[in-house]
Order: sequence, then C-alpha cells, then structure tokens
Amino acid sequence: MMSFTWIILLFFSFLLLTSIPIGLYIKKVMSNEETKLDILFSKIENGIYSFFGKSVVKKEMSAKQYAKSVLGVSIISFLLLFFMLIFQGFLPGNPNHVPNMSIPLAFNTAASYVTNTNWQAYAGETQASYLVQMLGLTVQNFISAAVGISVLFALLRGFKRKNTQTVGNFWQDMTRIILYVLLPLSIIVTVLLMSQGVVQNLSSNLTIDTLESGTKQLLPMGPGASQIAIKQLGTNGGGFFGVNSAHPFENPTVFSNLVENYAILIIPSALILAFGFFMKDLKQGRTVMIVSVLILVLATVGIFISEMMPLFSDQLTAMGNMEGKETRFGIILSSLWASSTTAVSNGSINAMLDSFTPLGGMIPMFLMQLGEIIFGGAGSGLYGMIIFIILTVFIAGLLVGRTPEYLRKKVDPYDMKMACLVILTPLMFVLIGSFLFLLFGQPMEAINNSGPHGFSEILYAFTSLANNNGSAFAGLVSDTPLLNMLGGTIMLITRFVPMFAVIFLAGNLGNKKQTSISSGTLSTTNGTFIMMLIIVIFVIGALSFFPSLALGPIAEFFVTK
Repeated sequence: MMSFTWIILLFFSFLLLTSIPIGLYIKKVMSNEETKLDILFSKIENGIYSFFGKSVVKKEMSAKQYAKSVLGVSIISFLLLFFMLIFQGFLPGNPNHVPNMSIPLAFNTAASYVTNTNWQAYAGETQASYLVQMLGLTVQNFISAAVGISVLFALLRGFKRKNTQTVGNFWQDMTRIILYVLLPLSIIVTVLLMSQGVVQNLSSNLTIDTLESGTKQLLPMGPGASQIAIKQLGTNGGGFFGVNSAHPFENPTVFSNLVENYAILIIPSALILAFGFFMKDLKQGRTVMIVSVLILVLATVGIFISEMMPLFSDQLTAMGNMEGKETRFGIILSSLWASSTTAVSNGSINAMLDSFTPLGGMIPMFLMQLGEIIFGGAGSGLYGMIIFIILTVFIAGLLVGRTPEYLRKKVDPYDMKMACLVILTPLMFVLIGSFLFLLFGQPMEAINNSGPHGFSEILYAFTSLANNNGSAFAGLVSDTPLLNMLGGTIMLITRFVPMFAVIFLAGNLGNKKQTSISSGTLSTTNGTFIMMLIIVIFVIGALSFFPSLALGPIAEFFVTK
C-alpha cells in the first residue's frame, strides 16, 4: 500500500507541475501570441494559409459557420478513411497483404476514428495495412483531437467576448493546434517510446518457430511508435496492435507505461490550466482541477482496493487479482491506467478489463458514464465539465432565487437547452444502444460470460461507444454487422450532437453582454461550490445508471462475494 501511495503521489505531482507551462503555452498558441516554436512552424503555418487563402483561414466565423466547418472536415475525413479501408488490399504500403475490410467494419472503424473514439472491432496487426495505419488512422488521431480542442476554445471565446456574433476561425484553430501542440509533443513521445523498444519500422510481420515443436508465433512489425504517441496524446486510444498497450511491442517497459499514461493525461490536464490562463481567472481553472484530481485519485484508489480484495480466492496470489494483468505492470500501474483511460476519453488498455473484479470493472465504467469530464478528452472533456458547471450554477440559482451566471454571463433558457443536449445525448444512447443490442443482437451468442458479468460486457461496450471512449471488456464479439452499424451510428450521434450544441452555446454566449460582479454574484471557485459540483455530477450519473449497474457489476459483486 505504501508503494501505491508514493507512485500515485509522484505521478500526479509531476503531471500537475508540467501542466502549468504546457497550459500557458497552449493559451499562447490559441491566443495567437508569439511562442518559442514560431521559428520552426510559422513558415509552415503561413504556407498552409496561403494554400487555402488567408481570407478563408483568418476570417472570424459565426457559430453556424464554425459548425459547418467542423461538419465539413469530419465528413471528408470519414469518406477518405472509409474508402481507404474498403480498398486497402489494392493500395500500396501493404507488405502483409492485408485484405479489404467489409463495409460494416469499415463504416464502424471510420466513424470510430473520426469521432475520437477509436473503438476497435479489428486487430491492427492483421486487418489494417501500414498505409491505412499511417495515412488514415494516425492522421485522424491528429484531426479528431484538434477538432475537440478547437470547439473548446470556441466556447471559451463565447464567454470571453461580448456583443459579438463570432467565435473564432475553425481552420486557424485546427492548424495551430496540430502544428504547435500535437505535433511537437508527439515527436517527443515517439522518441521516448522508440528508446524503450516500441516497434517503428516498415518491415512485414515475422513468423517464427517457438520452442514448442511445430508451433509458430506471429511477431507483428510496423510503424507503431508514431501512432501510439498521438493516440495517447490526442486521447484517441486505438492501439496499433489488437491487445493495445498490453502488447510488449507497444508498451514494453515500466518506463514506457508511465510515459504513455502521462501522455494520456497531460493535454487534458494542461487544457484545464489553459482555461484559467485564457479567461484570466486562474481560480476557475483551479476549481475544475480540484474536482478532476479528487475524483480521479479516488477512482484509482477504488480500483486498486477492489483488485486487492479476495473475491476470487482461486485466482488470487499474494499480489492480488493478477488475472488479465501484465506482471511487468502489476495491480498498481494497471489500476492507474484503467482510471486514467476512462476518465479521459482515451480507451487504450494495458490490462484485460474483463478480468477485473466486479467493482474494479464498475469504476472505469462509471467514469465513462459521468461523461468523461474528469480531465476528459482533448477539449471535449473540459467543455463537458463546463456544461456541468453551468448546470450546477443553474440549480444553485434556483435554490437561492437568483439569476444564474457563470464567467460574467447570464445563463438563459437557450443555454440550458444546449447544456441538456450535451449531457443527455450520450446518457440516452448508452441505454438505447444496450437495449437494442439485447433485443436484436442475439446477446447470448455474442458474449463470453453469462449472468451479470455478461450484461456488464454489453453495458460497458455501449457506455464506451456513446461516450467516445473506445475501451471494452473484450468479452463481447464486436465484429458483427449489427454491432458495427449500430455502434458506428451511436458514435457519430454522440460526438457531433453535443459538439454542435457547444458551438451554438458559444455563439449565444458571445452575443451577450458581460455582467458586473457584485456581492450577490454566486462564487464558482469556493469549497461550497466545488462540493455542489461534485454532488451534481454524481447524482446525475447515479440516477441515470444505477438500475443498469445493479443488474451488472453490483449484482455480480454480491453473487461472487
């Protein structure tokens, strides 16, 4: 227990300390201020603007124009990736002779990467060519992350500006995020991973003879490190290999594990501080950071304790429940990863969640059901948390009889309609998706376990799909026409409906005047508000999902106790 405490303390201390300069840097990038990397990227940036036309990429956009641009780049991205997948067998860059994907699987995969979900119904080493991995999937990891961060700053401009119809320029936002934030960080992480032995080459897969007579083993090759870096930094999560970061070629050492776990959290953490710097109100960023760190640490401790509990005595060692976990990581690093990847909309794994104890598997599931607002994804997590703050302010205003305000903007009925769309859309499709699959998906043939655990596999899958996470219990047969089409549709709806709601909320906020702070203004930075925000988050999550959780992990806990 002592080693667990020190690892968690040191990890989060380093994360928070490095978040400060990176958060300040992101604020400068998104404010078009001079940075130290201008000497490297300014000419490339200006070249991109000249190619597309400076009048297009620097002209301020209304919320409607911003939303159209987001939709346009997403549609083009989807179509390009979809056609690459269904024709990859005919394209170059395919030394392993990977065949074309089926249309349902290609639809699901394209929807997955465009929505920053990276749900994988395929095995990367045998079902995706190197060209698709590099030009298709890796590129989408950059674009989908940049889209989320762009929309976040459109919302922040809505709060910061007054009496204006514009929220920024999407093309400029996306270009600067990719060039100045995602690309340099990805290069650093790629080099660190390669130093640890993460595979990065264009060689074809190797088949070797093992020590067992007549038994052969596939050793997958390929450009792994470069995709793994951006999949973690962009909170995408799609693994280069089928078993993701549990694979020794993707995550070979304890150091590589810590680098990847850090990469999962650093941009979401830095964005919280960038929020405070951008709004010139560090206390607002502090509020979000306190709530995020508190809940994530409690979740990590909860998973660790659950995995140390002697629920399955025949599967336990002195080290706790090690089933499905890599011995090089153990329960401590597996618990930290499980909480990080589901609090953030990352979805990568370094241990088999299907083998976690009932409560150990329920906590990551519940973190996703909260909307992945605890640190959250690249941009999308923070604007989700801001929506919860708006909801909390609205409830507090009703309690004290005052007009709700946040960041000197009054919250009106239109704002609350957009906030409800952001909160309720993923929540609704978790339950609708689970219901439809149970009704039409022949669930007993698709799951590896019966009873409550089998239901947990289905509930977890649709929780992951509807919240743009991508992780899975892996006890569910995912590559079926129904699940591919249903899951792909849910991913698209639950990504873009909330995103467009946030953009139009930004437009409505920017059109308002700023209010003056008075003695009657509700503080959104003190301890009372922090506790109320935590209560609102958990109450919405509990009221929405307790019945379904009671049928799955909670029932399994009492059955196996």
